[in-house]
Amino acid sequence: MKKNLIYKLIAVFLALLLWQVLAIVIKQPILIVTPLSVIKRLGTIWLEAGFWSSIGFSMLRILVGFFAGLILGILFAIVSSKSKLAEALLWPYMVTVRSVPVASIVVICLIWLSSANLSAFISFLIVIPVIYQNVLTGIRSKDKELEEAAMVSGATGFQRFRYVTLPQIAPHLLSACTVTVGMAWKAGIAAEIIGTPKGSIGQQLYLSKIYLDTDDLLAWTVVLVILSIICEKLIVAGIKLLISKLSLESKNQIGQN
Repeated sequence: MKKNLIYKLIAVFLALLLWQVLAIVIKQPILIVTPLSVIKRLGTIWLEAGFWSSIGFSMLRILVGFFAGLILGILFAIVSSKSKLAEALLWPYMVTVRSVPVASIVVICLIWLSSANLSAFISFLIVIPVIYQNVLTGIRSKDKELEEAAMVSGATGFQRFRYVTLPQIAPHLLSACTVTVGMAWKAGIAAEIIGTPKGSIGQQLYLSKIYLDTDDLLAWTVVLVILSIICEKLIVAGIKLLISKLSLESKNQIGQN
């Protein structure tokens, strides 16, 4: 674990060193600024009016979209695992959302939605097919014999789902969540840059680009990376804890029965 952390720190150092060398060679701050300039800007940007409100604006909508996609993706996967008709009816929607570029979806959705709610809907659309497919794969690859053993022991359908199915689909679900949190942030911010809702991170990035303020642009990018990583770690840890708790409770109940 410590060795892995050391390798990551070395990789970050080398990336910053390469960045510094490129900035020195190019000598064009508008094109690329030094890491030190970005670090200095990070030390002041959070003190400016609108910084925290922009983060709250974007984070709320992106997380709403993510959790809506997570919940519906799981529910649709459960329904599809029990009905081939439901899977067939959902197939064209899932394939379309996975295949169409985000920019095209954003432009189309701007016709129907206000720019303020666009990032939530786009995040939802990006998350749901990945969650759906991963959970569906997990359900179909579960151990049938283990489920039959739970039935023999007197477990109810809900208990079988919590104790047998849930632990087996957990790796698929956690893998999907790890990927889709970052995807939700990318797609949500891309939607905000195109729609430029007032008071959003996307608007801040757009203004930085318009005014050729590379310091601000990269500083906001670093903030986005940090927010995405924090959300990913917290969400995955929360889902792991929930699955562990539900599985343990069900195991105890089955044992008592």
